[in-house]
Amino acid sequence: MSRKKNSAATKLVALSFLVLVAASVIVERLPLAVLVIYLVISVITFAAYARDKSAARDGRWRTKESSLQLLALCGGWPGAIIAQQSLRHKSQKLSFRIGLWCMIALNSAGFIWLISPQGQAFLP
Repeated sequence: MSRKKNSAATKLVALSFLVLVAASVIVERLPLAVLVIYLVISVITFAAYARDKSAARDGRWRTKESSLQLLALCGGWPGAIIAQQSLRHKSQKLSFRIGLWCMIALNSAGFIWLISPQGQAFLP
């Protein structure tokens, strides 16, 4: 797959997930707060990537990779994927990409649990 097609496919994964979260809110499987949290943390994560990219270009203090990964784990991974592809930042380092996909898997597992009957019992 070409780099451009891979970038589009990866962005589609992030946007599809956000649509899934929105649909879960619409059918009342999740409270609106969950969608808001994903959107806010994704915007914060995108901004953190943009800031780190700028710092890398200017030789300034950089954001720790572990901080970027933690933001992804907390729900900012759609923003991380979009930033990674749009800004071309942190897209070449294999160890970082593997870590990011691990954070995506963990967060997605938490989301799946949240919409399961056990997770529904946990929600107010």
